[in-house]
Amino acid sequence: MKIQEVRSTAKEARIATHSHIRGLGLRDDGTCEPVAAGFVGQELAREGAGIVVDLIRSKKMAGRALLLAGPPGSGKTAIALAIAQELGPKVPFCPMVGSEVYSSEIKKTEVLMENFRRAIGLRIKEIKEVYEGEVTEMTPEETENPLAGGAGGYAKSVAHVVLGLKTVKGTKQLKLDPSIYDALIKEKVSVGDVIYIEANSGAVKRVGRSDAFATEFDLEADEYVPLPKGDVHKKKEIIQDVTLHDLDVANARPQGGQDILSMVNQLSKPKKTEITDKLRKEINKVVNKYLEQGVAELVPGVLFVDEVHMLDIECFTYLNRALESTLSPIVIFATNRGMCTIRGTEDVVAPHGIPLDLLDRLMIIRTQPYTRDETRAILAIRAKTEGVALDDEALAKLADLGGEATSLRYVVQLLQPAAVLARVAAREAVSVDDVEDARELFLDAKASARMLAEHEARYIH
Repeated sequence: MKIQEVRSTAKEARIATHSHIRGLGLRDDGTCEPVAAGFVGQELAREGAGIVVDLIRSKKMAGRALLLAGPPGSGKTAIALAIAQELGPKVPFCPMVGSEVYSSEIKKTEVLMENFRRAIGLRIKEIKEVYEGEVTEMTPEETENPLAGGAGGYAKSVAHVVLGLKTVKGTKQLKLDPSIYDALIKEKVSVGDVIYIEANSGAVKRVGRSDAFATEFDLEADEYVPLPKGDVHKKKEIIQDVTLHDLDVANARPQGGQDILSMVNQLSKPKKTEITDKLRKEINKVVNKYLEQGVAELVPGVLFVDEVHMLDIECFTYLNRALESTLSPIVIFATNRGMCTIRGTEDVVAPHGIPLDLLDRLMIIRTQPYTRDETRAILAIRAKTEGVALDDEALAKLADLGGEATSLRYVVQLLQPAAVLARVAAREAVSVDDVEDARELFLDAKASARMLAEHEARYIH
């Protein structure tokens, strides 16, 4: 049995449009299973997307772009999401819609660049000296401090803290600064907890409660962890995943004071502020330095731009330059348009509404309309995902409707209304009558257009 065929026991609380998509559904040799991983049909498009996934994993596709072109409801967005599922959570995937660039607060090109940098990951590997172990002793040593007392009295302050740490290999007693004691109190560290302290910064991290205390209580909300191996003082490799946009925002955020004036000034500023090109160049210099030293590794992610025909000529010109940058992600465009006018021009008509010079850079994957059998298989998967019981006649009726009469999106949307009507009629499964009733209540786009044409005189022009 293949892993992808094993049913997951995790219950999905929310059902979205593409909740059933779990991957591209390809065999080990890259060929396509007709029905797999929630995907039905589109064999050539899925095999092409599988090659793109291999190129992304081998880091040979940075700075290139892919175009998914096909009629509405033919699985373009589903293929993009399946690519994200195949790449896994460690590769950044940033989805956006073409109309997002039209903001009243920041420039169109700034929105594009922001999303470009969200889709480029940086894996920083750092070797830190740490003290790690189970806390066996935590004793603050106090001294009298005449400055801390009020009205001439004396008060006690912490001079240092004695901390005992234990691992499988041995124990160690440490004499720590009062500031580290404050960090220990902040992390709510007590005897029996497993912690680690960074040697250079003094940062304290509570990992959990030692599993030696697992039987201390009958019910316990804490997480139990095993006793650390090795010495108390060791070198530990810490891996941190960030995006270039995270670095931009961290360095662009003004470090204002805590006084009222600073807070009011921050509130009066617009919510979105543009990150300057100068700051980005400085961050790029630091990133390139890390890459040369081998401290960090670049992870080019995926920027998915749906409804790409909504971008205008300025954005397309900017994309040409952005794709040539050394720090560039893999860009996937999707569109359902044929020959149409490029936005921002008056009479320039181009395929998919994309200028020919940019179109020449793209690898184009075509999606085909679904057949009746494929529509039936998709409806069966969606019904199972949404928890709707359908009898065979109702499924056949919906498959017929989803062909030439209406669209796949319309019949998928009819599933839940039909299920409600079936419950009202005290039926366990949705029947043909429920589908017909739901269709009478909710018109599809074609039926609505016919009605407008027939009763044109009744409507205001």
